Order: sequence, then structure tokens, then C-alpha cells
Amino acid sequence: MLKQKLQSELKESMLAKDALKTSVLRMVLSAINYYEIQKGGAGYEATDEDVLSVIQKEAKQHRDSIEQFTSAKRSDLVDKETKELELLQKYLPQQISEEEIEKLVKEAVTQTGASSPADMGKVMAALMPKIKGKADGGLVSKIVKASLNAY
Repeated sequence: MLKQKLQSELKESMLAKDALKTSVLRMVLSAINYYEIQKGGAGYEATDEDVLSVIQKEAKQHRDSIEQFTSAKRSDLVDKETKELELLQKYLPQQISEEEIEKLVKEAVTQTGASSPADMGKVMAALMPKIKGKADGGLVSKIVKASLNAY
């Protein structure tokens, strides 16, 4: 399981004295433990899908932080968050390209018969199972909006 892999990599990074990786893995494992407590207490064991969901949430928080630190001109914090995000992304599935997202959006629009921005919910509902974990939801949403506004 992915959680056990993260735990063993944490031990390895501690032995190797890799402070950045140790810090990131501790943060992720802490978030996973919190998720398990929220789901069912001590008896609940996170599945690989749960773990990926937690890692995606952490990655999104890092992207948001990078954006805010960039606008605040805090390059020191941008560098730190960027390095942490790069480590997190190693544990996520390969992200699909913008071109591939656009292709999937077109297919979903055709499949759902969407014809206006009001149909965005239908398109997203058809699209998300295909791309869950493989693309940033904000980017997908932006592409769907642009596609539907073209009508």
C-alpha cells in the first residue's frame, strides 16, 4: 500500500538526513492520519485512493501558496514550496497534458449534449471520473468554461 511506502521512505530519508523529504513525508503522513481519524477513528485504514486524495489536496495547497507568495514577492518561500510540491508530485499519477484535457472536454461536451455555460455541471460530472488525480481541477474547470463559452 501507498501509506506503507511513504512510511518506509520516511525512515530512509531520516537515516539519509534529507531534511526536506523528511519534512514533506511527515506532513503527508500526518494529513493521512488526520483523514483516517475523520473517517472512522483508530480502526480506519486509508486506501491507496484515500492517500492519493490527501496528497492531491496537499499539492493543491502548495500550488495556492506558491501563487500567493509570488504575488507577495517572497521568493524564499516560493522556492521552499516549489521544492516541496516537486516531492509531492512524485507520489501522484502522471499528470495529463492540457491538449489531452481539451480533447477529453470536447468528448464530454459531445457526450452530454452541453450547449451553454449552464451545462458545466453535466460536463464536469462526465469528465472527472476519467481524469481524477491526473489533472488539476482548476485547470479542467477553466478549460470547460472556455469550451462552453465558445457556443
